[in-house]
Amino acid sequence: MKFFFSLMCLLILTSKALVAQTDGKFVPVRKGFYDSLETIAGAFQKREGENRRIFKADFSGISKPAFNDFKPIWHTAPISQGITGTCWSFATTSFYESEIKRISGREVKLSELYTVYWEYVEKARRFVRERGNSFIGEGSETNAVARIFSLYGAIPAELYDGMKKGQQCHDHRPLFDEIKAFLEGVKASASWNEEWVISTIRSILNHHLGEPPTVVKEGNKSYSPQEYLKQVLRLNPGDYVDFMSLMEAPYFTKAEYKVPDNWWRSADYHNVPLNDFMNLINSALDQGFTLAIGGDVSEAGIDGFDGIAIVPEFDLPAGSINESARQYRFLNGTSTDDHALHLVGKTVKEGKLWYLIKDSGAGSRNHKEAPGYYFYREDFVKLKMLSFTVHKDAVKQMLSQFKKG
Repeated sequence: MKFFFSLMCLLILTSKALVAQTDGKFVPVRKGFYDSLETIAGAFQKREGENRRIFKADFSGISKPAFNDFKPIWHTAPISQGITGTCWSFATTSFYESEIKRISGREVKLSELYTVYWEYVEKARRFVRERGNSFIGEGSETNAVARIFSLYGAIPAELYDGMKKGQQCHDHRPLFDEIKAFLEGVKASASWNEEWVISTIRSILNHHLGEPPTVVKEGNKSYSPQEYLKQVLRLNPGDYVDFMSLMEAPYFTKAEYKVPDNWWRSADYHNVPLNDFMNLINSALDQGFTLAIGGDVSEAGIDGFDGIAIVPEFDLPAGSINESARQYRFLNGTSTDDHALHLVGKTVKEGKLWYLIKDSGAGSRNHKEAPGYYFYREDFVKLKMLSFTVHKDAVKQMLSQFKKG
């Protein structure tokens, strides 16, 4: 009996040693890059309770990679989206810049705000056609960029940055407030004249962002934005596909991604089991493809100052992350679709898989080692990243499992 008791104690102690626990703690709210944006924008207001605290994972015991541990796939340098909800355009524009480099070898910086401008126009158009029953917000999805490219083309960033002379950072609060107020008035008065509504929306956009150019000059030639996309950039928006992994729709079928920012209710998401979802991400990276991904970054396990994102054990042990845990959090609202990012590399650190994430959000700018980047551990991507966009050639074997039509 004594031997048995000693053996049980040894097993308990050993099992505890094998599981590296990540505890949580209350930490002061630290001022970071976002606060500097508010100051630059001239709209900073002192928040109540300077001694506010938030509950975060304790990252002190986490063995994380260094930036040099990654071998990134080519991408443009990180830039800030400022005080806007346009991460979807910044992340996916970066993704397409990497695609242009992969396809043609051309290194180009595209205008994110050109896409944002026309996205607002299309939101207003649907708002009228749906008689106000269409979501209006700053956000959208990664597949919105291909849709706008198809309709309006693309232009270089140097031709259109969406800022007025002397403006140092994007601040879309006045723009969105004006658009929202106008469309609420349209709905209240049932003024469903599409031509008038679009004209007014464009006037608002032109005032805040400037009117986008209609010609792109390349050498001795002039192109429309659509011609520039096709003939110069050699991008075909139809070559890109979207994936999700949710139990609410049958696997290996296309389904709607039911989040507010999918405001046009796209049902073109290829739904796959979670293991396939993760395998597709890894396989794409191994083949030299990057991905535009989206999911939830409002978590205790992510911090810009530390530059990492994990799922702490007090939330869910890594071994318990499965399709049911993912679906449950999506349905109860603890996993939301609130940010888009550009996934540009991966590495292994002490047996753990980590992803290199390029991020236009303010939090990533607080990362001293690599401003504009996060290191996401595999468990965080597996639980919290809900969708991605990738070139069809990276996933052609998986696409063959989907019925056409």
